[in-house]
Amino acid sequence: MIHYTRALGLGSQLTRTAFSSRIIPNTSALRSAILRRHVQTNSLKPEEAIAILNTQRLARPSSPHFTIYQPQLTWIASIANRITGAGLSVLLYGFSLAYLFAPSTFSSTNIIEFAAGLPEWVKVAEKAILAAPFAFHSLNGLRHLAWDTGYCLFPSTLGPNQLSLTILNKVLSLKGVYRTGYAVLGASAITTVALVLL
Repeated sequence: MIHYTRALGLGSQLTRTAFSSRIIPNTSALRSAILRRHVQTNSLKPEEAIAILNTQRLARPSSPHFTIYQPQLTWIASIANRITGAGLSVLLYGFSLAYLFAPSTFSSTNIIEFAAGLPEWVKVAEKAILAAPFAFHSLNGLRHLAWDTGYCLFPSTLGPNQLSLTILNKVLSLKGVYRTGYAVLGASAITTVALVLL
């Protein structure tokens, strides 16, 4: 009985009552079902511990991430805004560094001569590739600035409290977010075409 008392952490009186044959007729089956578990630990080198941890991490299931979600305008526009901003920044800083290290190669005269020698379809494609991200990022940035500053609607007849409620109800609602998102997409397409035709 002491063996089970230590394993379960029960007092002697409680153990005798729990395992008495009056309450449970087959106490030997109960005693064999409750086994003591011995846990043995080993000291490992840090490299071995990291190897075991990496093996366990490979066996874990990965999160479903984007694969289980239906694409929505809200997060696609957010991701596209970040990607276009990063791409435009890379182009700007790349060209600036190239001009800094080789000013004669990347001078305005050389760039104009190089662009004049290209076929017309290449010029149009390059303009579209540069104009589309520029137009989208600029217009979507203005959309976010309008949200951040609260300059979404300016009816002169509304007071400050009514203006705040109007902004929240009309522009920052889910329907308003989609409306402004589609407006940015449409304006980006028109602006891209206008920039390509310049």
